[in-house]
Amino acid sequence: MRAKAKRYPKEAARLLRERPSVREAVTGATLHFERNRLRAYGEIDTEAWRERARRVKDHVLTHLDHYLELAEGRLRENGVQVHWAEGPEEAHRLLREVVARHGVRRAVKAKSMLTEELGVNPLLESLGVEVYETDLGEYLIQLLGEPPSHIVGPAIHLTLKEIQELFHGRFGTPPDAPPEALAQVARRVLREAFLTAELGISGANFLVAETGTLALMENEGNIRLSTSLPKVHVAFVGIEKLLPRLQDLALFLPLTARAATGQRLSTFVSLLQGPAREGEEGPEEVHVVLVDHGRTALLADPEAWEVLRCLRCGACLNACPVYRQTGGHPYGYVYSGPIGAVLDPGLLGLEEAYPLPYASTLCGACQEACPVKIPIPRLLLTWRHRAVEEGLAPAWERGAIGAFARVMGSPALYRLLSKALRGLPLPQELQVYLPVLKAWAEGRGPLRPSPRPFHELWKEIKEEARGG
Repeated sequence: MRAKAKRYPKEAARLLRERPSVREAVTGATLHFERNRLRAYGEIDTEAWRERARRVKDHVLTHLDHYLELAEGRLRENGVQVHWAEGPEEAHRLLREVVARHGVRRAVKAKSMLTEELGVNPLLESLGVEVYETDLGEYLIQLLGEPPSHIVGPAIHLTLKEIQELFHGRFGTPPDAPPEALAQVARRVLREAFLTAELGISGANFLVAETGTLALMENEGNIRLSTSLPKVHVAFVGIEKLLPRLQDLALFLPLTARAATGQRLSTFVSLLQGPAREGEEGPEEVHVVLVDHGRTALLADPEAWEVLRCLRCGACLNACPVYRQTGGHPYGYVYSGPIGAVLDPGLLGLEEAYPLPYASTLCGACQEACPVKIPIPRLLLTWRHRAVEEGLAPAWERGAIGAFARVMGSPALYRLLSKALRGLPLPQELQVYLPVLKAWAEGRGPLRPSPRPFHELWKEIKEEARGG
């Protein structure tokens, strides 16, 4: 996927101006997820669960070479064909080979953020393959030609009216068709795709190194169909998705479900061990593609590697007051919200994503929600600090901060300017002449500075105290 993260400020402003309905739709959906998460977290010893999950992920990441080799061996023992992809080029090469060898004309896809990274859909379409996203939210945005707006709920930015208009134009449903009727239409189309596709594509929530088991979580049943009906199944797995032991799933499956949607466990959990054996139903051929795409370099970063704990649950997006205003599209890359703000600079390079770490109030809600305790506020500050060091901040901002630092470091300058500023127009008045102040002044009451500076008042108070 081509990144447009540099345009975040402009795209956020444009979306708020042109599509105000997005704010209402996203806020409603994320607050619903957030209430469910809080309720689900309240049923368990959340701190103990999160701390244990953090330790497991840190252990895997600091011993990743060992667990990757172990996982590769177990997968091969299970009859899985294992491939390594440093980036999109290697992943595309494998898909070309699979499509050509099996004469693939139709593919069904489970929801996978990694395949968005790799540009799987455009590649398949360029090969003449008809691709169906089978998660209902993903199917909606595929029809619209849009990327996901949320990790778990890719279409949460859409209103019911927008979906009704989409289905009316595409399938001829009544303009006011209820959600049940719309779902029935999608079910009919996707059922035909499941039954006729030669290729099924998925990601993986987890890959268990001990047993070579792919674990996939869902609520619709589409992943199970996508990975079992086609003759060939290709799973793209980020190298950070490993767990050491099968028993670790007993912690990570319910913890991820609680963080993502507030469920005690997802409706469907599939544990895949490879191609079907004699007498079994399932794919005849299974490929697992272990993908790096910047992850190794990020793992080697001593200040930013902890972001690779991420379970892709979306809890930080649901908790974030900034993300709620626009949804994910203005972020300009696959991962949005707080996790995107600290992951995207590591995957894309800071120069391509430097505005994203500033898309936060640093309120800390994201860290409190994260099931693996990623220190997102600290990582945001890390990337901001690097952006300043690398000269990526706007020139006017660097100049303003430099001037501010000089004034605050000189008592004489501070007193002179603070006295002079008392006679100038207030920001609410200045915004007429300096539009850059408009965003600051909106939502704030008028300033009424004291006629005398604090240091003069303090000196007077101390003199009165001595005299008393």
